Amino acid sequence: MAKETTMIERFKNLDRRIIFTLVAIAVIIPLLRPIGLKTDVTKEVKDVYDRIEKLQAGERVLLSFEYDPASKPEIHPMAIAITHHLLNKGVKIAVVALWPMGSEMADQVFELMKADSRFGHKFEDDGTTWVNLGYKAGGPTVIKLAGSKFQEAFPGSKSGVPFADIKILRGVKSISDFKMILSFSAGDPGLKQWVQIANAQYGVDVAGGVTAVSAPEFYPYYNSNQMFGILGGLKAAAEYEALIGVPGKATSGMDAQSVVHLVIIGFILFANAVYFIERKQMKGVE
Repeated sequence: MAKETTMIERFKNLDRRIIFTLVAIAVIIPLLRPIGLKTDVTKEVKDVYDRIEKLQAGERVLLSFEYDPASKPEIHPMAIAITHHLLNKGVKIAVVALWPMGSEMADQVFELMKADSRFGHKFEDDGTTWVNLGYKAGGPTVIKLAGSKFQEAFPGSKSGVPFADIKILRGVKSISDFKMILSFSAGDPGLKQWVQIANAQYGVDVAGGVTAVSAPEFYPYYNSNQMFGILGGLKAAAEYEALIGVPGKATSGMDAQSVVHLVIIGFILFANAVYFIERKQMKGVE
């Protein structure tokens, strides 16, 4: 009895650093070596994938980046996955940004497309495959102007190439000349304005990716067919990575969350077991 009691006391006074260490290991290992736990794909994510699958090589798509380093961990993985999918389809991509750091986020995505062996894309930054038109202040005003006079809204590339010399923009007069608009948005201005203006006023198909906390406000637009799909948070990004068959940071992030949850549940069950064993022993002493 004394030995059992001593063991129970040890468990009750377990050094919290052991718990912190186990949680740290549960986070680090899946981040370094993704497990690839099965992820059920939601309809709104699959709708985005299916619509992109229907695109034909040479068609134009407009990507809008409205996030910064603060929201990068959650939105960047979905931007990477969707951009990879678009490049695989052979479409032409024009990038704009309604947030100051948005164009930098876009540059990072396209640099990764060429540098990372998982993607293996080979293209020149000469406006034949994609072009970064840079950041424009004004939010809704910029979108409205682009709706009728795209060249006035975005007169040239971020690197200084005039609109007329950008090959993939030849023939573009308004946002209606793009097959779809995809916005990666962490707030306003962002996806909401693209839906309210580009879709509602100009009839352009719109979808996008947002943070998990803001996703619920976009479901009314999705359910009323004003958006053809939506990615909400890291889980949705992991779903899209599963669809394209390229596990990335979203997959490893969700793996880490799942493993940590299992570890925490294990600790809870263990603590309850210790409690009931101690309680039984105390009754035996009485």
